Amino acid sequence: MSVACCFPLVECVSCLACVRWVWKKFRYTAGRESENWGLATATEFEAVPRVCRYILSIYEDDLENPVWAPSNGYGMNPDWVLLKKDYEDTQGRVTPYMIYLDHDNADIVVAIRGLDLGKESDILLLLDNRLGQTTYDGGYVHNGLLKAAQYVLEEVCEMLSELVNKHPDYTLTFAGHSLGAGVVTLLTMLAVKNREKLGHIERKRVRCFAIAPARCISLNLAVRYADVINSVVLQDDFLPRTTVALQDVYKSLLCFPCLMCIMCLKDSCTLEEKMLQDPRRLYAPGRLYHIIVRKPFRCKRISPLVRTAVPVDGRFEHMVLSCNMTSDHAIIWILEESDLAFDSLLEKERVMDVPPVQRMQRQESLAKHMEEYRAAIKRAVDLDIPHAYSPSYGTFQEFEKGQNSSASRDYSSV
Repeated sequence: MSVACCFPLVECVSCLACVRWVWKKFRYTAGRESENWGLATATEFEAVPRVCRYILSIYEDDLENPVWAPSNGYGMNPDWVLLKKDYEDTQGRVTPYMIYLDHDNADIVVAIRGLDLGKESDILLLLDNRLGQTTYDGGYVHNGLLKAAQYVLEEVCEMLSELVNKHPDYTLTFAGHSLGAGVVTLLTMLAVKNREKLGHIERKRVRCFAIAPARCISLNLAVRYADVINSVVLQDDFLPRTTVALQDVYKSLLCFPCLMCIMCLKDSCTLEEKMLQDPRRLYAPGRLYHIIVRKPFRCKRISPLVRTAVPVDGRFEHMVLSCNMTSDHAIIWILEESDLAFDSLLEKERVMDVPPVQRMQRQESLAKHMEEYRAAIKRAVDLDIPHAYSPSYGTFQEFEKGQNSSASRDYSSV
């Protein structure tokens, strides 16, 4: 009898916890998490709309006769597409990808498209992970995404090495969306640690744009690789904020209240200090760019804002309850909003059109990023983040040398 009396009490407590969580979530808006971040410049954000077009173009069967082209087109030369692989070519090991040699922007681009829920291979790749299953470079990573990245690296390393040596002034850019964003994140880490496979390319020539990424690497890695990896999140996008296991997200797709219930229990019962101390917990990678296009309780759009930082704590830890939380994940909307955001940044910086001033702005932006990067590493050490370390080097060139010397050993140990 006494046991039976406990059930109504437990039910009441659970309901009150859920009501409290929902109330806090409705008061919580996406702009709050980046309100103290700095504003991005047009120079550093310029590549984002362009790589979104590259990713979207992979969905086309014939780039010369596009079916899904955005309003401004892809801005690509079909003759510069050097390699394109579909599901049949990859045998389900990774989503379709391509290599594009962008002579206009002096860029070698490896682009990987996002998840296709109709493909069993994509789902299996997404589910191929358990908490703390796989380690790499002193941190934890998503097991399935690491396997996919290793496969892509082995397939394209010879071609990329030739291109890097043939075009010594070109950058090497990895870009992906959603599931593909997780793959290019791990691919970038592999490339940086194994630069001898890519023509001994300098670290400063490598960069990554992870568009709407899944949480795929541990916090110490997310901060350590922030100088080469950039994550782009459109306002309320749910995936970079989804702290539950990806397999639970997939199982809950047909039952959204189930996902909300799981999130409620985790957010209510887990302290932020405990989350930071868990070395197995995965995060959105690298430097974060947050595109803000709406304000709460307003129907009218605002002029887009792009905020950026390398946060340690408060790194997209809370789900935002919004009618746009799923649509903000779509690559087509990210492309449209990033275009508008870039135009807005250009308009604000039009007075800086004089070339010497532009060069000065670029140098100031790079110096600011370097300072934020060092500050983030130092804060991770101060917070006792597992496996975080304070760099003993004076310059990043020394850091590059140390990484290059251990590249082969780390890659072979995975």
